[in-house]
Amino acid sequence: MQAIIHAADIQDRDGGVPLMGSLFGLYPFLLKLCADGGYQGAHFQAGLRTTCRHINLEIVKRSEVRKFVVLPKRWIVERTIA
Repeated sequence: MQAIIHAADIQDRDGGVPLMGSLFGLYPFLLKLCADGGYQGAHFQAGLRTTCRHINLEIVKRSEVRKFVVLPKRWIVERTIA
């Protein structure tokens, strides 16, 4: 895959745009990006649109319920970040 190391004072969503640009440049057949709630917001989405126009971003949010609930694709996001 791909990795970029940056200073600790940079948010993941701010450092994610150059990472996604290089990652999807290497793998142009990827069409969908699943991310957690930390990546939602206009700044990340605008940056993603300029670097990877064909990518479909899906934000997978946690459950608002205080008990365990199986959410579609949430385990993929959590396992990938881990």
